[in-house]
Amino acid sequence: MKFKKYLMFFLIAALAVVIAACGSDSEGDSSEKENDSSENANAEGEGGSEELEGSVVIDGSGTVYPLMSRLAEEYMVNEQPNVSVEVSRAGTSAGFEKFLVEDGTDFNDASRVIKEEEQAKADELGLEIKELKVALDGLTIVTHPDNDWAKELTEDQITGIFLGEYTNWSDINSDWPNEKIQTYGPNENHGTYEFFYENILEEKDLVSDINLQQDYSTLVTLVSEDKNAIGFFGFGYYDSNKDKLQAVNVDFGNGPVEPSLDTIAEDGDYAGFTRPVFTYLNVGHAKEKPQVLDYALFVMNNINKFAGETGFAPIPDEEAESLISDLEALK
Repeated sequence: MKFKKYLMFFLIAALAVVIAACGSDSEGDSSEKENDSSENANAEGEGGSEELEGSVVIDGSGTVYPLMSRLAEEYMVNEQPNVSVEVSRAGTSAGFEKFLVEDGTDFNDASRVIKEEEQAKADELGLEIKELKVALDGLTIVTHPDNDWAKELTEDQITGIFLGEYTNWSDINSDWPNEKIQTYGPNENHGTYEFFYENILEEKDLVSDINLQQDYSTLVTLVSEDKNAIGFFGFGYYDSNKDKLQAVNVDFGNGPVEPSLDTIAEDGDYAGFTRPVFTYLNVGHAKEKPQVLDYALFVMNNINKFAGETGFAPIPDEEAESLISDLEALK
C-alpha cells in the first residue's frame, strides 16, 4: 500500500516537472517573438527612409561640377549606398544636348539659365523639366601670382582687355610692363563663357587670340605658368587654387571689391559679376525612378550646407524651401 502511495507521488512530481518545462519553453518562444518584433520595429525606425537602388546620371556645367560631385559623394556614402550617382562635366551647352533627348540624363547642371531654343527642344520632345537654383557664383578674374601691377581693375578695363582694346599692359597704364597681355577662358561649351560673352561683354566678340579651354584645371595651369596671363572662371576654381593664382579686385564704380563668399550676392558688392547656377531635373525621370527624386530632394535640403565648401555662396533659405515643396509635390 505504501509502495503505491510512493509511486503515485513520484508520478505526480514528474508530471509537474514536465508541465513546468513546457511552460518555460512557451514563455521563451513568446519572449523571443516579442524581441524579434521589437528589433524589427527598431530597425525600421532607425532606417528612416526607404532603401533605394539604381543610378542617377548627371552631366553639364564644369563650374557646378565640384558642388554636385561633393553632394553625390555625401549621398552615396551616408544616405543611399546602393544608388550610384554619376556626375560628369561636359559643359552647360554640351550637357543640355545629352539632357534634351529621349532617355537622356536625369539632371543637367548649368551655369546659366536654359535658352529659348533648348526649352523649345524639350517641348518638342514632350519633356517636362524643372529648374533648380542651387547656388550663387562669382565670376572671378585671375592673374599670375607675380603680377603686382594689375591687382585692381575697373569693370571697363576688364572688358577692354577681353575685347582686344588693349594689347600690352602698358596700354592700360604707362607704368605697367610693356608686355603683351595673354588672355584665357573656358570654351563655348561652358555656361561661364556664355555668361561672360552675353552679360559682361554684351555679345561683342572676344579678342581673337584668346586661349579657350574645355578643362578648368588646364586653365588654372596655363594662368599659373604665364606671368602676363589674365583669365576668367568661377570663384570655386580660384578658391581651390589660391596657391597658384591671384584674384583681381574689381571696381564696379564704388571702389575695388575682392571676390569672396561674403561679397558674392545678387544684391551685394560683387553683384556685377555674380550669377545664379542651376541644375535642371527631368521630371518624368523623377516620377518614374524613386532614386532620382530622392536625390533631387537631398540636393535641395543640403545645398546651402555644402555650397561654401566648394566656393559657392548660398541661395536664400526661402528659395530652397520653395523648391523643396515643388519636389515634394512630385511624389
